[in-house]
Amino acid sequence: MATRRVPSRSFVAAIAGAASVALPAGALYLYGAAPHAEESEVGRQDAPAVTTPAQTAAMHDGLPDFTALVEQYGPAVVNISVKAAVRTSAQSPSMPGFGPDDPFQQFFRGLPGIPHGPSVPMRGEGSGFIVGSDGVVLTNAHVVADAQKVTVKLKDRREFEARVVGQDEESDVAVLKIDAKGLPTVRLGDPKSVKVGEWVVAIGAPFGFDNSVTAGIVSALGRNLPDDTYVPFIQTDVAVNPGNSGGPLFNLRGEVVGINSQIYSRSGGYQGVSFAIPIDVAMNVSRQLQADGHVKRGHLGVGIQDVDQALAESFGLDAPRGALVSAVEKGGPAENAGLEAGDVILSFGNQRIEAAGQLPAIVAAATPGESVSLEVWRNRSVRKLDVELGEASKQDAVADNGAQSESGRLGLMVRPLSADERREVDLSAGLLVEDAAGAAAEAGIRQGDIVLSANGAPTRSVGDLRKAVEGSRDHVALLIQRGETRIFVPVELG
Repeated sequence: MATRRVPSRSFVAAIAGAASVALPAGALYLYGAAPHAEESEVGRQDAPAVTTPAQTAAMHDGLPDFTALVEQYGPAVVNISVKAAVRTSAQSPSMPGFGPDDPFQQFFRGLPGIPHGPSVPMRGEGSGFIVGSDGVVLTNAHVVADAQKVTVKLKDRREFEARVVGQDEESDVAVLKIDAKGLPTVRLGDPKSVKVGEWVVAIGAPFGFDNSVTAGIVSALGRNLPDDTYVPFIQTDVAVNPGNSGGPLFNLRGEVVGINSQIYSRSGGYQGVSFAIPIDVAMNVSRQLQADGHVKRGHLGVGIQDVDQALAESFGLDAPRGALVSAVEKGGPAENAGLEAGDVILSFGNQRIEAAGQLPAIVAAATPGESVSLEVWRNRSVRKLDVELGEASKQDAVADNGAQSESGRLGLMVRPLSADERREVDLSAGLLVEDAAGAAAEAGIRQGDIVLSANGAPTRSVGDLRKAVEGSRDHVALLIQRGETRIFVPVELG
């Protein structure tokens, strides 16, 4: 079974550069085998059963008893075996103690800079669950990526060769179809009702051990992981290991609220932090894959970042909230609607935006061509803008030369860009940083950065920058361009 890291995506996403959680040294792992598949339409999955207030998991001596839940819905959880061809490196690096077929040895194959060798057969295992009694199965896309043959094994030991109806790498969701009728199905829940601290249960096949049950609690909601723009993950402390990928995450009512997908680990094995795709996100992808063979997502065309306390004070917000626009895609939906760098998006449609990480998934879930009302904070007041969303592509993942010293409170030596420099970086104006010291250097600004605005006001001249600093009390928010990346940097003034 191959183990691979979360695939990398570029800075520009469906919303062009979504904010993500900065994690300590370690890795996010996707577990499963490897498939490419024919895309075709299958029948609708069964409608989920109506939720009842009764608890499927009873309490025993003050602790939850999961036996009824497992007996009722365990038969709808399947083991997925995959046969695939994987290209090896011509000189695969070797790790002491790891055999050639060990999953951790397999991880080192195919890394950048290592020449590829011939394709070799590989077998892998993952999990899935039945959402339609006519044989519709959900799992992770990475479980069946590049598969030549996919076999689904039920708890009653029946085995079926599965057809991959469709897979969506961006959300890591895949839909399979097996030729069977009258199958047991899971019941789908509402991830929006999930609360941090509640009990959840995973059923899957870690290391190939079919129908293994693990339990824990919800650790956090709406996690946005590096390079995963479209999914607001459910974080849990449920034990998830190789082979668990694609399996269901149940609440105590026996409803599936997520698909177990990734773990955060320094070792490659479970270390107490696992992530599940909310089931509403997965079902939206499933419906589109079955109907059209691909997934359409809304596209706004902005780069965003979180608003911290310093930035909130700089922009006059009452609290750190919203998604700060650091870049606007030229000719994109946001620019056409009048959105500007320095705007703070407070709401999208009827959904409040408390943190930047919320926005990518919300935009992606919207329909391309839909008109959406935005509430933005600009120049210390609220404005409303209407934007007609575009459609995200795979490349979008959901923009005098004498150096002068600015005010000593900031510590920057800057000059306006020359005409040639403006053409080279495709900017109409900006201040090039010749030297940084003091407060600016401590904030991370360095020589070669370009200052585009201060507190939301364009910096076309050194005077513009000086005026913004003089009008600020404790902080000034500078929009900096470094290479192709733009980001607001809060500077604590000296």
